[in-house]
Amino acid sequence: MAETLVVLGARNLGGAIVEHFLGLGWNVAAVARSEETLEGVRGRGALALPADASDPDALTEALTTARLELGSLDAVVNAVSASRPPTSGPFGGGDLAAADLAAFRGWTVAPAEQAFVFLSAGALALQQDRGGALVQITGGSARRAMPGKGLWAAGAFATRALVQAAAQELRSEGIHVALLAVDATIESPKTAAYTRDQPREALADMNQIASAVAFLVNQGARALTHELVVTPAGERWVP
Repeated sequence: MAETLVVLGARNLGGAIVEHFLGLGWNVAAVARSEETLEGVRGRGALALPADASDPDALTEALTTARLELGSLDAVVNAVSASRPPTSGPFGGGDLAAADLAAFRGWTVAPAEQAFVFLSAGALALQQDRGGALVQITGGSARRAMPGKGLWAAGAFATRALVQAAAQELRSEGIHVALLAVDATIESPKTAAYTRDQPREALADMNQIASAVAFLVNQGARALTHELVVTPAGERWVP
């Protein structure tokens, strides 16, 4: 029986992950809120699960449905863009002295909360079977903070901390938890407007990121990677 992957978020990077795993022969389901995204999931040949991935009960129900419909649950990947910035203000939250609580909640709290819901619901779901993998995708801000983007980095730092805790807590149960940090802007329709003048070598490729997810998901118990950072050759790499 084919293994089953559930992807949270399926519009851009999540969609590429869905396609990649379908090509590998996996059963695939994807969680999304918009009907447009869900229709795209169905068009790819995957199971569409309408749910809010930030709602613990809704996500738990979606994961249960995936197991019942597809026969197993072997891996869950969080590709949701979870930040919820306020309607105005600079990208990343701006300088701390000028930021307000709305910016903090949107740039910091929302991503951390999404990661918690994913790890908590995902762990409970995989504990019902024989284990599996949980892969949280984040950005380079999980590695360092930059001026004017401290709120964004704080959410990414919190996400990394939650993954580290989950990885240690769940190793003995056969659940592999990993953080995949994409330290660059991802080339996609979402970013096309402001990356058109950048060389492609400086932008992360969604298909190659999907391959990195597959690498993590398919690792054996004797060589587990809990943090993987990918950086395009044209982007500055910082040790």
